[in-house]
Amino acid sequence: MDYRSVGKSGLRVSEIGFGCMSLTKTPDVEATAIVHTAVDAGINYFDTADLYDKGANEELIGKLLKPVRSKIVLATKVGNQWKEDGSGWNWNPTKNYILKAVDESLRRLQTDYIDLYQLHGGTIEDPIDETIEAFEQLVQQGKIRHYGISSIRPNVIRAYVDKSNIISVMLQYSVLDRRPEETILDLLQTNGVGVMVRGALAQGLLAGKPAKDYLSHSASMLKSVAGHLQAQANALATTPSTLATQYVLGHPAVSSVVTGIRTMEQLQEAIAPQPPPDTALLNRLQSLIPAKRYEEHR
Repeated sequence: MDYRSVGKSGLRVSEIGFGCMSLTKTPDVEATAIVHTAVDAGINYFDTADLYDKGANEELIGKLLKPVRSKIVLATKVGNQWKEDGSGWNWNPTKNYILKAVDESLRRLQTDYIDLYQLHGGTIEDPIDETIEAFEQLVQQGKIRHYGISSIRPNVIRAYVDKSNIISVMLQYSVLDRRPEETILDLLQTNGVGVMVRGALAQGLLAGKPAKDYLSHSASMLKSVAGHLQAQANALATTPSTLATQYVLGHPAVSSVVTGIRTMEQLQEAIAPQPPPDTALLNRLQSLIPAKRYEEHR
């Protein structure tokens, strides 16, 4: 496993991160084996959120990672507050809420500190200065080591880059969703902010799932792209998923590709050896699909 710095923070994370959201659907014995196998394989970045399964996901991850806590980088998220009746959640990026929510996450995760605490969304209408104050206070208190945001909104990303000490932005990026290539990836790289990629397999469309319309790409185009990926993967004795992951890792702003894992098979594919980067191949993949722009929140 190779490791990369998260921006200029000095935090080092595995190129493949473990997305924990679906792990609560896995039987406990299997989940334990998956997590321990991931750690043994060199994955050190684990990403969850207080939103997932109403906190049960944090509880599971905290239990499974407690024996290896010192070896891993633990990330969670905040900002979505469950309603008391459990029927849904409200967006709440206020300072008071964040300062209370972190204590609940620490309890569920069975840890004294969170390595990376991320705002789980955000709009330009939020009380951004207040939100930043909360994160800075938590750093000073030692409850979190670093903070970042999870967002695909350019205006929100720019605001936090300008005003805060975020070390990371989690955003959606894949060969099918190249919107961050327009300006955002370069902005983050220039400012020493690492990119934690989600959606590198585009809802599984780059990993063998049947083609369908995606963003503004047609199903017929996606079928053609999938066929090209499969042919290239066969020639290199690897998988389409590996090539899709290699594409996003090809951008120097990217720190880690966070892959959702809930089965041992998915883990084994995620940690399979990566072939050497093939610039010509990556360029061909890029040429197959027209780049899109963010149409909103610019």
